[in-house]
Amino acid sequence: MHLIDRGGLEGFRRILNYLKFNLLQRKMEYNTQREKMFIPEYGRNVQKMIHYVVSIEDREERNRTARFIVSVMANMHPTLRETNDFEHKLWDHMHIMADYKLDVDGAFDKPEAQIVKAHPNRIPYSEDQIRYKHYGKNMEKMIQAAIDMEEGEEKSVLVTIIANHMKKSYLNWNRDAVRDDLIIKQLDELSDKQLHLAQDVELTDASILVPPQKRVKKKKQSPKNSNPRRRNYSQRY
Repeated sequence: MHLIDRGGLEGFRRILNYLKFNLLQRKMEYNTQREKMFIPEYGRNVQKMIHYVVSIEDREERNRTARFIVSVMANMHPTLRETNDFEHKLWDHMHIMADYKLDVDGAFDKPEAQIVKAHPNRIPYSEDQIRYKHYGKNMEKMIQAAIDMEEGEEKSVLVTIIANHMKKSYLNWNRDAVRDDLIIKQLDELSDKQLHLAQDVELTDASILVPPQKRVKKKKQSPKNSNPRRRNYSQRY
């Protein structure tokens, strides 16, 4: 970006004088007493430079100084050059830090404050109550889908899969132990007594559903000789 010319350099000198004056005036101020920074990544000095540009009455000088500040912002964040619209972002950031009060003939249109400050619509939180949180809402949906199915072999297989999945979820929540009669009772409760396991069906063993974690044995490190120069001559003779 070749944005610096003689007028820009002259504006830069005026900005330096402006910053020096503000530094003397606000030498004993704390950050809590200063105005809020719109984009802290650029620092307070860049924001002061932009505020100074807003106060310039001559439009041509204001345009030259604004282009110079954009070039300074680009040098502060060179990673933005990798994006296609990096220059557009810099001009938008400058208008945002100027609180949309900067009137310049920029390379891009000034962003609208209402669009930038608009908050996204709030996503409503689900108010559905889950009976057993360790099973989750998807388990209840699977049970409801099984209830809606027609009686037959496919439904019986699905009920068995659901029961085994409930047992696995229970073990992930409590690895100590789980009884099959407890899973069958809770399945009966979640389905409002509409799903039943076949009498000859046995649930999968817990060790298969959630295999125990293997403990990694740490290798014993042989003690190192504290004196590396010392040698064992007994092995030679």
